[in-house]
Amino acid sequence: MRILYIDTSSSYLYSAIVEDDKLVASVSEEYGQSLSEIALPKIVEMFDKNNLSPESVDKIIVVNGPGSFTGIRIGITIAKVYAWAKKLPITTITSLEAMAVSSKERKTHVPMLNARRGYVYAAIYDENNNVIRKPEHVKWEVLKEDLDKISDYEIISNDEFDWEVEENSYIPDFVAIVTKFKDKEDMNPHAVNPDYLKLTEAEEKL
Repeated sequence: MRILYIDTSSSYLYSAIVEDDKLVASVSEEYGQSLSEIALPKIVEMFDKNNLSPESVDKIIVVNGPGSFTGIRIGITIAKVYAWAKKLPITTITSLEAMAVSSKERKTHVPMLNARRGYVYAAIYDENNNVIRKPEHVKWEVLKEDLDKISDYEIISNDEFDWEVEENSYIPDFVAIVTKFKDKEDMNPHAVNPDYLKLTEAEEKL
Protein backbone atom coordinates (compact mmCIF):
# COMPACT_ATOMS: atom_id res chain seq x y z
CA MET A 1 0.00 0.00 0.00
CA ARG A 2 1.32 3.45 -0.95
CA ILE A 3 0.37 6.17 1.54
CA LEU A 4 0.77 9.94 1.31
CA TYR A 5 1.39 11.72 4.62
CA ILE A 6 0.84 15.46 5.01
CA ASP A 7 1.55 17.69 8.02
CA THR A 8 1.44 21.48 7.69
CA SER A 9 0.44 22.20 11.28
CA SER A 10 3.56 24.26 11.98
CA SER A 11 5.89 26.46 9.94
CA TYR A 12 7.30 23.24 8.48
CA LEU A 13 6.10 21.13 5.61
CA TYR A 14 6.38 17.49 6.62
CA SER A 15 5.23 15.21 3.84
CA ALA A 16 6.17 11.72 2.73
CA ILE A 17 5.23 8.79 0.57
CA VAL A 18 5.54 5.45 2.33
CA GLU A 19 5.00 2.15 0.55
CA ASP A 20 4.76 -1.15 2.43
CA ASP A 21 6.44 0.38 5.49
CA LYS A 22 9.36 1.76 3.47
CA LEU A 23 10.10 5.41 2.83
CA VAL A 24 9.85 6.26 -0.87
CA ALA A 25 10.11 10.06 -0.74
CA SER A 26 9.86 12.88 1.77
CA VAL A 27 10.21 16.60 2.39
CA SER A 28 10.97 18.24 5.75
CA GLU A 29 11.53 21.95 5.31
CA GLU A 30 10.65 25.12 7.18
CA TYR A 31 8.89 27.68 4.99
CA GLY A 32 7.38 30.00 7.58
CA GLN A 33 4.98 32.53 6.08
CA SER A 34 5.53 31.03 2.61
CA LEU A 35 4.05 27.67 3.59
CA SER A 36 0.59 28.43 2.22
CA GLU A 37 2.01 29.18 -1.22
CA ILE A 38 4.67 26.51 -1.42
CA ALA A 39 3.17 23.42 0.27
CA LEU A 40 1.27 22.06 -2.73
CA PRO A 41 4.05 22.74 -5.29
CA LYS A 42 6.56 21.02 -3.00
CA ILE A 43 4.33 17.96 -2.64
CA VAL A 44 3.91 17.84 -6.42
CA GLU A 45 7.68 18.18 -6.78
CA MET A 46 8.17 15.26 -4.39
CA PHE A 47 6.07 13.10 -6.70
CA ASP A 48 7.80 14.31 -9.85
CA LYS A 49 11.35 13.84 -8.53
CA ASN A 50 10.56 10.21 -7.75
CA ASN A 51 8.65 9.54 -10.97
CA LEU A 52 5.46 8.84 -9.05
CA SER A 53 1.96 9.41 -10.31
CA PRO A 54 -0.74 10.95 -8.08
CA GLU A 55 -2.93 8.03 -9.18
CA SER A 56 -0.54 5.59 -7.52
CA VAL A 57 -1.47 6.64 -3.97
CA ASP A 58 -3.77 4.27 -2.07
CA LYS A 59 -4.48 6.34 1.04
CA ILE A 60 -3.84 9.74 2.65
CA ILE A 61 -2.98 10.45 6.28
CA VAL A 62 -3.20 14.12 7.23
CA VAL A 63 -2.49 15.98 10.47
CA ASN A 64 -5.56 17.98 11.49
CA GLY A 65 -4.11 19.81 14.50
CA PRO A 66 -3.24 21.20 16.91
CA GLY A 67 -0.85 23.90 15.76
CA SER A 68 -0.95 26.89 13.45
CA PHE A 69 -4.55 27.68 12.50
CA THR A 70 -3.52 28.71 8.97
CA GLY A 71 -1.07 25.84 8.57
CA ILE A 72 -3.60 23.22 9.59
CA ARG A 73 -6.10 24.50 7.02
CA ILE A 74 -3.50 24.26 4.27
CA GLY A 75 -2.81 20.56 4.80
CA ILE A 76 -6.46 19.71 5.37
CA THR A 77 -7.49 21.43 2.15
CA ILE A 78 -4.82 19.71 0.06
CA ALA A 79 -5.66 16.30 1.54
CA LYS A 80 -9.44 16.68 1.22
CA VAL A 81 -9.37 17.82 -2.40
CA TYR A 82 -6.88 15.09 -3.34
CA ALA A 83 -8.88 12.36 -1.60
CA TRP A 84 -12.17 13.54 -3.07
CA ALA A 85 -10.83 13.92 -6.61
CA LYS A 86 -9.08 10.53 -6.65
CA LYS A 87 -11.70 8.77 -4.50
CA LEU A 88 -9.05 7.80 -1.94
CA PRO A 89 -9.49 6.73 1.67
CA ILE A 90 -8.32 9.39 4.10
CA THR A 91 -7.77 9.54 7.83
CA THR A 92 -6.51 12.10 10.34
CA ILE A 93 -4.06 12.10 13.22
CA THR A 94 -2.91 14.82 15.60
CA SER A 95 0.44 16.54 15.42
CA LEU A 96 1.04 15.39 19.00
CA GLU A 97 0.53 11.74 18.05
CA ALA A 98 3.02 12.11 15.20
CA MET A 99 5.57 13.67 17.55
CA ALA A 100 5.23 10.93 20.15
CA VAL A 101 5.41 8.06 17.66
CA SER A 102 8.57 9.54 16.14
CA SER A 103 10.48 9.39 19.42
CA LYS A 104 13.18 6.78 19.88
CA GLU A 105 13.30 7.21 23.66
CA ARG A 106 12.03 4.40 25.87
CA LYS A 107 10.30 6.69 28.32
CA THR A 108 7.08 8.65 28.71
CA HIS A 109 6.55 10.98 25.74
CA VAL A 110 5.24 14.51 26.20
CA PRO A 111 4.81 16.23 22.80
CA MET A 112 4.22 19.93 23.38
CA LEU A 113 3.49 23.05 21.32
CA ASN A 114 3.51 26.66 22.46
CA ALA A 115 -0.08 27.94 22.51
CA ARG A 116 1.02 31.32 23.97
CA ARG A 117 -0.12 33.20 27.07
CA GLY A 118 1.15 30.45 29.36
CA TYR A 119 -0.76 27.70 27.57
CA VAL A 120 0.47 24.71 25.58
CA TYR A 121 -0.99 22.06 23.34
CA ALA A 122 0.21 18.82 24.86
CA ALA A 123 -0.45 15.16 25.51
CA ILE A 124 1.19 12.42 27.53
CA TYR A 125 1.88 8.93 26.16
CA ASP A 126 3.65 5.98 27.73
CA GLU A 127 6.71 4.45 26.10
CA ASN A 128 4.44 2.30 23.89
CA ASN A 129 2.45 5.39 22.85
CA ASN A 130 -0.66 4.51 24.79
CA VAL A 131 -2.56 7.63 25.90
CA ILE A 132 -2.01 8.77 29.48
CA ARG A 133 -3.34 12.29 28.96
CA LYS A 134 -5.17 13.02 25.74
CA PRO A 135 -4.26 16.01 23.53
CA GLU A 136 -5.52 19.25 25.00
CA HIS A 137 -5.06 23.00 25.32
CA VAL A 138 -3.80 23.34 28.88
CA LYS A 139 -2.02 25.82 31.12
CA TRP A 140 1.65 24.91 31.51
CA GLU A 141 1.49 25.02 35.32
CA VAL A 142 -1.35 22.46 35.30
CA LEU A 143 0.51 20.12 32.96
CA LYS A 144 3.71 20.52 34.99
CA GLU A 145 1.92 19.28 38.11
CA ASP A 146 1.21 15.99 36.32
CA LEU A 147 4.72 15.78 34.92
CA ASP A 148 6.21 16.15 38.40
CA LYS A 149 4.54 12.86 39.28
CA ILE A 150 6.30 11.02 36.40
CA SER A 151 9.81 9.77 37.09
CA ASP A 152 11.16 9.54 33.55
CA TYR A 153 9.77 11.55 30.65
CA GLU A 154 10.87 13.62 27.67
CA ILE A 155 9.29 16.77 26.30
CA ILE A 156 9.28 16.77 22.50
CA SER A 157 9.07 20.15 20.79
CA ASN A 158 10.62 22.50 18.26
CA ASP A 159 9.02 25.54 19.90
CA GLU A 160 10.46 28.14 22.22
CA PHE A 161 8.76 28.84 25.56
CA ASP A 162 8.68 31.72 28.03
CA TRP A 163 9.81 29.38 30.78
CA GLU A 164 12.78 27.09 31.13
CA VAL A 165 12.14 23.63 29.73
CA GLU A 166 14.41 20.84 28.59
CA GLU A 167 13.16 19.40 25.33
CA ASN A 168 14.13 16.99 22.57
CA SER A 169 13.72 18.24 19.02
CA TYR A 170 10.95 16.81 16.90
CA ILE A 171 12.23 15.01 13.81
CA PRO A 172 9.39 13.12 12.12
CA ASP A 173 9.86 9.40 11.59
CA PHE A 174 7.59 9.05 8.58
CA VAL A 175 7.74 5.27 8.46
CA ALA A 176 6.86 4.94 12.15
CA ILE A 177 3.97 7.40 11.82
CA VAL A 178 2.46 5.80 8.73
CA THR A 179 2.95 2.27 10.02
CA LYS A 180 1.22 3.17 13.30
CA PHE A 181 -1.81 4.79 11.66
CA LYS A 182 -2.16 3.15 8.24
CA ASP A 183 -5.06 0.98 9.42
CA LYS A 184 -6.89 3.74 11.26
CA GLU A 185 -10.53 4.03 10.22
CA ASP A 186 -11.12 5.91 6.97
CA MET A 187 -13.29 9.01 6.75
CA ASN A 188 -15.41 10.74 4.17
CA PRO A 189 -13.20 13.57 2.83
CA HIS A 190 -15.98 16.06 3.53
CA ALA A 191 -15.90 15.04 7.20
CA VAL A 192 -12.21 15.85 7.59
CA ASN A 193 -11.90 19.10 9.54
CA PRO A 194 -9.30 20.90 11.64
CA ASP A 195 -9.13 20.10 15.34
CA TYR A 196 -7.58 23.18 16.90
CA LEU A 197 -8.24 22.06 20.51
CA LYS A 198 -9.29 25.64 21.24
CA LEU A 199 -11.37 28.40 19.72
CA THR A 200 -9.78 30.77 17.24
CA GLU A 201 -9.23 34.34 18.49
CA ALA A 202 -12.16 35.53 16.38
CA GLU A 203 -14.42 32.86 17.91
CA GLU A 204 -13.26 33.73 21.42
CA LYS A 205 -14.16 37.41 20.86
CA LEU A 206 -17.65 36.41 19.77
